[in-house]
Amino acid sequence: MAAPRKYPDELRERAARLAVEARRDPTSASGAIKRIADQLGVHPEALRTWVKQAETDQGARPTATSTDAARVAELEREVRELRRANQILKSAASFFAAELCATRRRVDRGGVRDLSRWAVAAAW
Repeated sequence: MAAPRKYPDELRERAARLAVEARRDPTSASGAIKRIADQLGVHPEALRTWVKQAETDQGARPTATSTDAARVAELEREVRELRRANQILKSAASFFAAELCATRRRVDRGGVRDLSRWAVAAAW
């Protein structure tokens, strides 16, 4: 479970939007993140992270967007589950293969035929 967030989502979105807009204007670009963070009572590094994510989601940065990152994480979880399921199936298959070989050995020695006669006699 994720840790509770210190800042509400609305504040995050608003602060990031303000900082992105301020950085676009060349006259206010210098120190925009620190100034806006101080005005809103947010830690400047937190705001810097939010701005990076907002720029990424808008396509201004060449990294993966939030939706892409979430999809990749979901697919990685699914791959882990499928690999685990495959491992379980392989273990079960090898177990039943060993049982099948043991049964065939008993049949070859005539042991199962004796059991089958007993089952027929018990049915009478």
